[in-house]
Amino acid sequence: MYLHIGNNQMLPERRIIGIFDLEITSQSKITSAFLKNAEEESVVIDVCEDIPKSFLVCDHPYHRQIVYLSQLNSRTLMGRVEEQEKRV
Repeated sequence: MYLHIGNNQMLPERRIIGIFDLEITSQSKITSAFLKNAEEESVVIDVCEDIPKSFLVCDHPYHRQIVYLSQLNSRTLMGRVEEQEKRV
């Protein structure tokens, strides 16, 4: 199954490690350092046309992980995951 994370971007659900609310988690020094490090390593993909509201950490075969920034909030994304799980 695939998860639509906004702006015509789809991710395989099996690759998703976590979905996080950007506003809440960015207050943490550890999370801020993680995001800064990911940006320095060029593994952040911004799929937003507007201000990002959430980020997804995904497994990747060629990198430790990839971080996607989404304009959709984390509750919306989790709702989509749960909806797809009901269909299976």
